[in-house]
Amino acid sequence: MTPAQNALALVGRALIALLFVPSGWGKIAGFSGLVGYISSKGVPLPEVCAAIAIATELGLGLLLLVGFKTRWVALLMAIFVLVITPIFHNYWAVPEAQLMAQKMNFFKNMAIAGGLLAFAAFGGGMFSVDGRRRD
Repeated sequence: MTPAQNALALVGRALIALLFVPSGWGKIAGFSGLVGYISSKGVPLPEVCAAIAIATELGLGLLLLVGFKTRWVALLMAIFVLVITPIFHNYWAVPEAQLMAQKMNFFKNMAIAGGLLAFAAFGGGMFSVDGRRRD
C-alpha cells in the first residue's frame, strides 16, 4: 500500500471505531436498559447478547482502532452488524412514524458492514499493530 493508502486506512479505522467504542462503553453504563431493549425484541438470552454487544463494540472496536488482527476483528464485527441489523432496524415492520429513521439506520449499518468487510479483505495498513509486526 502507498503512504496515502496507509494513512487513509488509519483514518478509516479511527472513524469506524468512533462509532463502536463509545457505544460499547455506554452499554456498560446502561446494561439493565440494554438487556430490557434486547428482550423487547424477542431475542433469547438477552444478558448474554448484551455482553456480546459490549465485547464486540468496545473490545473489538479498540482492536480495530489499533489495528491488531485487523482482518479477523473486522470480519467478526461485520458479522455482528449483519446479524443485529435486521433485528433492531426492521423498518418493514415498524409504524409509519418510525419508518424513515429505521430504514436509514438499516442501510447505514449495511454500509458500515461494507467498510468492515473492506478491512477484512485488505487489512489495516502499515499504521497498525499488524503493519508494525511485519517489520
